Amino acid sequence: MNPLDPQIEEAWYIACQSSELGKQPLKRRILGKSLVLFRDSQGNAGALVDRCIHRGIPLSKGCVKGNHIQCAYHGWEYDAAGHCKRVPALLTDPDVSARKIPAHALIEQQGFVWVYGVADQVPESKPWHFQYIDDPSYLTVVYEVRAPAGVHAIAENALDVPHTAFLHAGLFRNDAKRSRISCEVKRYVDRVQCQYIGEDRPEGLVGRILSPSGGEVTHFDRFYLPSIVEVEYSIGPENHIIINGACTPVGENDTRMFSVTALRTRLPGWLIRPFVMPLALRIFEQDRIILGLQTDTTADFGEPTYVSTDVDLVGPHILKLMNRAAKGQQVDANAEPWSTTIEMEV
Repeated sequence: MNPLDPQIEEAWYIACQSSELGKQPLKRRILGKSLVLFRDSQGNAGALVDRCIHRGIPLSKGCVKGNHIQCAYHGWEYDAAGHCKRVPALLTDPDVSARKIPAHALIEQQGFVWVYGVADQVPESKPWHFQYIDDPSYLTVVYEVRAPAGVHAIAENALDVPHTAFLHAGLFRNDAKRSRISCEVKRYVDRVQCQYIGEDRPEGLVGRILSPSGGEVTHFDRFYLPSIVEVEYSIGPENHIIINGACTPVGENDTRMFSVTALRTRLPGWLIRPFVMPLALRIFEQDRIILGLQTDTTADFGEPTYVSTDVDLVGPHILKLMNRAAKGQQVDANAEPWSTTIEMEV
């Protein structure tokens, strides 16, 4: 297991978009576990371990019969709670404890299917809520991407400002034109936030879309446990963009990210929409390639050994939060946040 990618099991993760889950069972891997998602005859979704308890056949290769999912091998049927409801030719009650499949709590909201990471457990928390996805004053764009890296690496990359002048030159920033700003970092029990103070609108394409006339940016980067990244820019009262990425760990060095970009500018949404998705995917493709190189190099050398400086603002704090959560360590919810201020050039 990668020491820089702690696995947080007692948490909610997006398995798929609601539109992906239709009449056929859908296989998904979360935290290295194979799950099957399906809808019953009323459209309600369920999530089970993808293994028929009888002879180990993946239930995702079966079909849905009414309110049950049916195994393709011998026709055993299970409900959304994992109880065996039918064994063809069996004359006794099929619903006994030895025939139950582990079931994962599932909540469907805002067009996403969220699954809890631990089976047969009643969660005390609720899934992440995307703040602006239902706001008609915002243009919202939803997309799913996948990268050959762990949650920590992806989260650090998404919230790392210094790399944007090089990997995304022309799209975000430019190394030839830099200015000095202050960065205020705060770490809470469940999140870390960095505010960039005194930052001019970035000269790249993203900045020009946000505010063609320029101006000083209000810029926040945030990470929320277990795996939510948030980038927020605003210039004045009219121009606001907030990008949320919900990272779902598929397995080691394999992560899906479900992204919601909400944008409000003086420009009409119909004019901007054709550019948002291609631009976002172009940026992520650059990140995906570089994260793959990072993963491959780590494998070549046998361990992740990194050297950080003060301007690696959020990555070390994300790792600290994830390690605590993965180990189930309790912290004082009322404790004052840890904070520091750092000067840097962007």
